Amino acid sequence: MRLCSGFDSVVTAGAIAAFAVKACAAPRSICMIPRVSLFILLLTMSSANTAMAQEAAPPTGSLLAAQTAPPQEPQPSAEQPPSRIFCDQNVIYHLASADSVPEQYRRFLGVWSDAAWDPKTCAALIVQDVKPDGAASIIYVYGPAGSSSTVPGAVLHGTGIIRDDELRFQNNDGSQYAFRPGLVDMSGHWINPKGESYQATFKATP
Repeated sequence: MRLCSGFDSVVTAGAIAAFAVKACAAPRSICMIPRVSLFILLLTMSSANTAMAQEAAPPTGSLLAAQTAPPQEPQPSAEQPPSRIFCDQNVIYHLASADSVPEQYRRFLGVWSDAAWDPKTCAALIVQDVKPDGAASIIYVYGPAGSSSTVPGAVLHGTGIIRDDELRFQNNDGSQYAFRPGLVDMSGHWINPKGESYQATFKATP
């Protein structure tokens, strides 16, 4: 009878079940635990163990909060590329460092402006970069020369090729351009889709 008289509060549900099996395997006179009561007791101990495990676990989100990096100071915005007005149009450009351009092409690098193909047509050329194979990243600008001109304007981005100390490229409308650097300025040659030829001097622009 003493074996079935009570249970320690820290005994697990598994230990209770094992005890109950042993107790009830004994002669009927010493098995004093009703089956229903034993079932209720097992459920109670299982619920208590689950609650203890949940209390031991950290609260949701605490680990994430501990791993969260401290707020960083805002980074200064990147420097904006330069821009200028050419032929009544604002042009944004970026010139590569001269040290990054092969020496034989450095004379082409830069801004060349204040040119006019004719009294009505303004033009400017920006050579932003030149690769070792002679491929040049360029911006070609044209527009009205003076307030009385009705010539439409445009800013064209593209790639030219430098061969035999001359930069050449072609527009989508079939216009062909050739530029050759001089002692100070750049000499330009334009052939329009009609085959008409024009010459102009493009000045070095700091």
